[in-house]
Amino acid sequence: MLTWENCVEAQALRAKGWSISAIASHLGHDRKTIRAYLNGERRPGERKPVRAEAMQEFLGYCRQRLADDPHLWSTTLFDEVVELGFTGSYPAFTASLRRHELRPRCQACAAARSKDRSVIEHPAGEETQWDWLELPDPPVGWGCDGSAHLLLGVLPHSSRWRGWIAERGNTSRTSRI
Repeated sequence: MLTWENCVEAQALRAKGWSISAIASHLGHDRKTIRAYLNGERRPGERKPVRAEAMQEFLGYCRQRLADDPHLWSTTLFDEVVELGFTGSYPAFTASLRRHELRPRCQACAAARSKDRSVIEHPAGEETQWDWLELPDPPVGWGCDGSAHLLLGVLPHSSRWRGWIAERGNTSRTSRI
């Protein structure tokens, strides 16, 4: 695909008498591409579709499935159309769902876009966020059998953090990171 600038330059060079091969070499594109732009068969900024959309014959099925269940996962629907004979990739499938606007709008989901959370106004670095994380296979030498728990304290607005590791069932033995 040529940019507008390259297309204008190709036209100017052609008007000066340059050959298509010379223009293609100068701009770093294929001769057929340059010829198509100079003949007006292609336009700058518009991609030529590589092939007919593989999703075309499955649009009705997808529209019906999503009408029946608007919360149907795209991965599940993709698996279903693959079983029906779809040969395209998952990214091509999801792009087609978006392009054809097949997923109906759910009012309940749209209303629930905001997450329940509270914002506490505080100066940067003055409040610590604490989180527990279970480590299923701690490294040998940590003194933990089977699993361990990590208590992680993070200062917002900075990269400062501290962690403490505790054995499962025995919080009296802790290691500080």
